[in-house]
Amino acid sequence: MRVAFQGERGAYSEAAASALLGPAIVPVPCATFEDVFQRVEAGDCERGVVPIENSLAGSVHQNYDLLLRYQLYIVGELSFRIRHCLIALPGVRKADVRKVYSHWQALAQCERYLARLGVATAPFYDTAGAVKALAEEGRNDAAAIASRRAAEVYGLEVVEEGIEDEPENYTRFLALAREPAPRPPTEVPVKTSIVFSMTNVPGALFRALAAFALRDIDLTKIESRPLKGRPWEYVFYLDFAGHAAEGPGKRALDHLAEMATLLRVLGSYPRGD
Repeated sequence: MRVAFQGERGAYSEAAASALLGPAIVPVPCATFEDVFQRVEAGDCERGVVPIENSLAGSVHQNYDLLLRYQLYIVGELSFRIRHCLIALPGVRKADVRKVYSHWQALAQCERYLARLGVATAPFYDTAGAVKALAEEGRNDAAAIASRRAAEVYGLEVVEEGIEDEPENYTRFLALAREPAPRPPTEVPVKTSIVFSMTNVPGALFRALAAFALRDIDLTKIESRPLKGRPWEYVFYLDFAGHAAEGPGKRALDHLAEMATLLRVLGSYPRGD
């Protein structure tokens, strides 16, 4: 199975893809998140794996927008523990490091550690990409922050592991496909993701959410994003416990469809948190 992910080999997205879809996948690195969506939609890859939110940094808004733009389905999810490492060329000690490269989110998640280290920082497009560049440049006074896997891929060494300021650092990843996921066995907890919009009148969002509250449905996430081309109007992304095609979930969506100007089911899939 060819699986698209954003970043270089050794990126956290690649590790999440392997954990979610199995070690036998063929990872396909992509330069951008949109490239991931395009490759899956075009059939070049059977699956795509993208981050959707981090427990410290919050939502990945670009991927919410891409979920609406492309006709793909969410078919799985994974809450993946992010464990940052300080990585350098073989033989480089922590005291030798004067500058650290990484994705801006990784730098922010290790801010206190880097302050104690007393080094300059430089944002990079990707954590694993920073390790790759460091290996190519051969700098003995610099390091990168990325996964242990990235160090292994590019032949560098882990100087220190677990350097994130907050150990409870998780990223939720989604698996994407051209077709919806088959119904899991009844004993498997299911989550559904939808996107909808409402006419901008007082109480509209309250009435939309009441469709779920009246049926005691657990809402696990709600996110709003601007509706492109219509200033100060929004679409709402919502995750709830249950399946879109049966039981309370189906009745809630039937109710919501009577009020919504847009309603799309992004997928019902095994719950991964």
